[in-house]
Amino acid sequence: MPVSTLRRLPRTRLRIALVALATLASAALTALPSPAAEAEPPVSGHLAGTLSDGATWVADVPERWNGTLLLFSHGFGPTVARDAPTDAVRAELLAEGYAMAGSSYDPHGSMWALDSAERDQFATLDAVTAQIGTPRRTLAIGQSMGGLVNAQIARDGGGRVDGALGQCGLVAGGTDLDNYQLDAEYTIARLLLPAQDVKLVRFGTSAEASAAADLLTRAVTAAQSTPRGRARTALAAAFLNLPAWAPGENRPAPTDWAGQEEQQYAWFAQGVLSFVEGGRYAVEQSVGGNNSWNRGVDYARLLAGSAHAAQVHALYRAAGLDLRADLRTLTEEATVTADPAAVRTARRTSSAGQGLEVPLLDVHTTADNLVPVEQENRFAARVRAAGDGALLRQAFVERQGHCAFTTAETVAALHALEHRVATGRWDGVATPAALQRSATGLGLDGAAYIAYQPARLTVGRDDPPHPTHR
Repeated sequence: MPVSTLRRLPRTRLRIALVALATLASAALTALPSPAAEAEPPVSGHLAGTLSDGATWVADVPERWNGTLLLFSHGFGPTVARDAPTDAVRAELLAEGYAMAGSSYDPHGSMWALDSAERDQFATLDAVTAQIGTPRRTLAIGQSMGGLVNAQIARDGGGRVDGALGQCGLVAGGTDLDNYQLDAEYTIARLLLPAQDVKLVRFGTSAEASAAADLLTRAVTAAQSTPRGRARTALAAAFLNLPAWAPGENRPAPTDWAGQEEQQYAWFAQGVLSFVEGGRYAVEQSVGGNNSWNRGVDYARLLAGSAHAAQVHALYRAAGLDLRADLRTLTEEATVTADPAAVRTARRTSSAGQGLEVPLLDVHTTADNLVPVEQENRFAARVRAAGDGALLRQAFVERQGHCAFTTAETVAALHALEHRVATGRWDGVATPAALQRSATGLGLDGAAYIAYQPARLTVGRDDPPHPTHR
């Protein structure tokens, strides 16, 4: 109604008209999106798509999105897109209002897809936010090999992510992994199969790698029947950084050397060498050759730095074996050399620790058979050397197995990371006691955070030069 018309109305009718206008104005304002409504994603539910390089991505978005997007990096294995560590974790985080996304990485089927994983994860962020809107906060999460991807994202992702949570991460990188695994394979082959020429590197096919794993596993199984064999198995386990605490078993006493070896053997019997050889084949295919070596390694010095050195010495004495002679044999006959181009590619694609751009909380089980907890020690030293130690916190769960976390442990760690991102301070939220209180307070499936300091990684090689990422 024009203002000139309002002026000609009687006072009573004028008041009625003004009330009507106010009502219409209020209705119009109500129809406009409020700030809270703007935080709601334009789409919700399960989303999926394909990236420009052919990798796929998935996302799950709750109807009432809290504004935080979680970018999940999956571990070694089939190239299938995943956006959460487990179904139970996904359900809990969706209930809390988080959106989640993740990619498959390499579309060509490489299980060690480190040359494309970080790129595909950042591209997934772009694809998902194009559909749901810009998050208030983005946090990266990664497990196992995805923990290495996650550490790379924490190193390179400033401005794209606000913080990162790693779980059971392979944070020492691909070359350290292949080197300490080579030391264990070589020890088994040289000491338990001295008359055989066992192929340990440069596998031409996955079947060749699988055959090597079977041969080495059978050698360890046969060796378990004699004190000498058990002593040499313990030596190989020490070089593999293999925990002396197996699933379903009570932890052996600190000086129960035989009990410790028996539980290390249980890991071998459960197929840890199949993981080793299958992983080696995948890494070699990805980096274009063998990126590990043992020529020049002093195996006596290597054992001296192992957390299992006392156990090995005790078992060798009990077996009447000359440990120094075995170590001398290993040192003198170590002839494996690396392919320089493969080492360079692995340094570029499959390493982390050169620095951090966002806060990172790493969580690890204390008895991890596939990615030893000692990797966290190696990684932390690199981060501190880069000057970013204040951004890193590490926490430990007293449990056997790889990535064997409860839903409560995962969610509590995520909440601690969010506190650091929101306040700019850790404030003690990542201490064992605080994480344990937070996890048990969720009333889900329990927790076992403890105070723990991992031993040094038994790897026996100096850090090679790394490319600059800063």
